Amino acid sequence: MWKAAVITVSDKGYIGLREDTGGPLLVRLLTEAGYEVCYTSLVPDDMPMIEAELIRVSDGLDIPLILTTGGTGFSPRDVTPEATRAVCQRMAPGIAEAMRAESMKITNRAMLSRATAGIRGGSLIINLPGSPKAAKENLLSVLPALGHGLEILRGEKQDCAQPME
Repeated sequence: MWKAAVITVSDKGYIGLREDTGGPLLVRLLTEAGYEVCYTSLVPDDMPMIEAELIRVSDGLDIPLILTTGGTGFSPRDVTPEATRAVCQRMAPGIAEAMRAESMKITNRAMLSRATAGIRGGSLIINLPGSPKAAKENLLSVLPALGHGLEILRGEKQDCAQPME
């Protein structure tokens, strides 16, 4: 069982003008998939605050999987991908590519997502859209591979190779 964290990025949610439904949905999906969600938070669309929260969860709490929801669109306040890139030592572009590819089967607006994924220390950080529906679709498209990726990241497995079926 892997530990996970969910960080909701939302100005309106942070000041109490909008209920966070995406964060709790991701917690439920992770729990159903066997993850232990041991931390959740809500931060505004503020790059220094997002960066600080990602660093705190990764370095301070040592949580292997960190999901963010929100702040991945075109709005000037949408800075979650920039904050994620700023704190990651290595990027994992295939995760965001897979999410967009799968989402394109549902809507051509998926190409507008700026979500990214990367590695900070022993943590994998993945940005998901703010829409609960889109966040669920994106997470479910990559969730089956994440456990293996975390095993490699945390040194529990040495090889990513998988035999062809």
